[in-house]
Amino acid sequence: MANHVLLNNIDHKDLHVHTARGAGFGDDVMSALTFPSEFRDIQACYPIVFRQAADGGYEAHALFGLQEGENLFLGPHGWEAPYLPLSVARQPFLIGINGTELMVHVDLDHPRVQPGAAGGAERVFRPHGGTTEYLERVSSTLLSIHQGLQQAAGFMAALQEHQLLEPFVFDIELDDGTPYRLAGCHTIHEERLAALPGPALESLHRAGHLQPVYMVLASIANFRTLIDRKNRRHAARC
Repeated sequence: MANHVLLNNIDHKDLHVHTARGAGFGDDVMSALTFPSEFRDIQACYPIVFRQAADGGYEAHALFGLQEGENLFLGPHGWEAPYLPLSVARQPFLIGINGTELMVHVDLDHPRVQPGAAGGAERVFRPHGGTTEYLERVSSTLLSIHQGLQQAAGFMAALQEHQLLEPFVFDIELDDGTPYRLAGCHTIHEERLAALPGPALESLHRAGHLQPVYMVLASIANFRTLIDRKNRRHAARC
């Protein structure tokens, strides 16, 4: 269970955080939240799909696997992709909001959290209370996520306004004949996008939404990467 608290240099003066990548640190996840301003980096490595959120809306996710708890980019030596999504990199920290003020919180029960010094762990505060370069990077990451998710609201609204989201089912058969099905995701409806009239396309472009749309479409090619990784992992286990 999560234990979110406001980070401070008194209660957490000796706090350290493990930054290595592995299942033991909570990295064995099928997908992670992303947002349009990050799509350029995401589409170079992962498929971007849309999944329904708890409030009934939609969220963009970078896809790492084909079933829950599976991260095909997590290998014996860490994360095997050149770009780490910001929503993964920020763990175990998150933003808390007090009125209009943004504040850094930490999940003290997260497996990355180490109450004292340990090999491979980053110190959060300096011995005399100042912030470390590591915490400054974390703060910058959290701010980018916060701003990105705020901008994402308009993007998602535009997709729904123009009915550009469509559900899809992804069926594959591994090299040995084992079947897998990915369901519950949405992507961009290419035919509907191509049929949009000029004013609608101009409106999307002026709002900065058109480029992210094409980034999503370009990212679909990364399903081939997922299949290749799935075949290799499956073969290694057989």
